[in-house]
Amino acid sequence: MFGLFESEKSKKRKSHLRNLVALAKLDGVVSREEYNFLLKIGERSGVKAGEVKDMISRTATVKVTKPSNNLDRFEIIYDLIAMSLADGHMDEDEIDYCVDFAARLGFRPAISGVLVRKVATDMLNGLDKPMILENIATFLTFKKK
Repeated sequence: MFGLFESEKSKKRKSHLRNLVALAKLDGVVSREEYNFLLKIGERSGVKAGEVKDMISRTATVKVTKPSNNLDRFEIIYDLIAMSLADGHMDEDEIDYCVDFAARLGFRPAISGVLVRKVATDMLNGLDKPMILENIATFLTFKKK
């Protein structure tokens, strides 16, 4: 009902959260770790826990909203990969989803797989977000439309 009056920023935040929900549901079950991660991202984005629960129960397909800058693209990929790793592992379906999603965000298809694996490896090795961003700076070149 309030969708008509929702700000563009709020719509983008919810779109990002729906992307994460879709990834969490990819293996057919949202683990407790994934659920808690979604609530944390929701809280950070100003989305109430009830709305997050509703998204989890309703999300089926995802429409990608492309960010307008490199940092926002990185944030989305970073969160998608963090969601994939929330249950302690990242299976091939989750990797494929993140790679496809990176390409849909504007990352060059030829490097999307390398980018996703590099970010995931850096996360598993305990690097913080600023260091990971620095490590992937060369990947932040987008295809022209």
